[in-house]
This record gives sequence, structure tokens and C-alpha cells, in this order.
Amino acid sequence: TLGYRARTRRKFKQPFRRKGAIRMTNYMTRFKKGDIVDIRVDSAIHKGMPHQYYHGKTGRVFDLNKRAVGVKLLKVVGNRKMEKRLNIRVEHLRHSDSRTEFLNRIRKNDKLKAAANKEGKRISTKRQVEKPQGERTVSFDIDTVTYRVNTPFIEFH
Repeated sequence: TLGYRARTRRKFKQPFRRKGAIRMTNYMTRFKKGDIVDIRVDSAIHKGMPHQYYHGKTGRVFDLNKRAVGVKLLKVVGNRKMEKRLNIRVEHLRHSDSRTEFLNRIRKNDKLKAAANKEGKRISTKRQVEKPQGERTVSFDIDTVTYRVNTPFIEFH
């Protein structure tokens, strides 16, 4: 049968050494309006658990309650994206790292630009696509080549 938690055996499983008592850091985390959060369902807590579809999705906080947080995100339905507003308990939410890399890159680029301005140079802080490796010439001695196949190749006509 296809119930509300059907086929979630591996999806809702706790990782290695995370089973057992519920961690207090889940309750101590502070959320603010506008924060980007990841929905990670904690299967030990049944209250305020979102549907399995939303596990692993990222949304933005739009509302704060006593024990729950309002999260809005986009869901693809057919050929359109619908905005969904969910009330999820804090145990099922984590702060997202999706924006931290972007903010770290901005800080690093600002430092590079400030250093370049002191030297009177202009630099490009755009990300570059990794180029293929350059060509190389491999040299070897034909006498030292060993064959791994014991039987020689014999062509039959």
C-alpha cells in the first residue's frame, strides 16, 4: 500500500552514529525571516514532519512560530512552478550552506580587488572554466617495453 511514509526506508534513515537521543542543537538553532534552510526530515520526531517529497529541498523562512517555522519553496507541478508554504517544526530544518560559498567568494574577491587597487592594476574576478590539461610527449625505450599478453596476436584469414 502507498501510505504517507511509503518507500522512505532509506530516505528517512539516520546516518551512522546519529541514531539514539535527539540532539539539542536542533532546538537551539535560531532562525530568522529570510534565512535559507534545508528540509531534512528527522524520522524520530513525527510531529511537524513534512511530506517525503520535501526532504532535501531548500526554501526560505517566511514565518516564525513557537515550535515551528514557516518555509516557502517552489514545487514543480506539470509545466509550472507553484509556491508552497509549509509549517515545519525546527527539528526537521537546518541552515543551508548553499549561500555561504557565494558569500565567501564575494569576501575573497573584495580582498583581491582591494589589493589590486593598491597596486594600480585591474583584475577579473570572474570564475573561469577549468581548461583541459596541456599536451605532453611521453618518451620510452622500445627495448624496455614488456608485454602483458603471453600469447602473440595471430591473424587468421
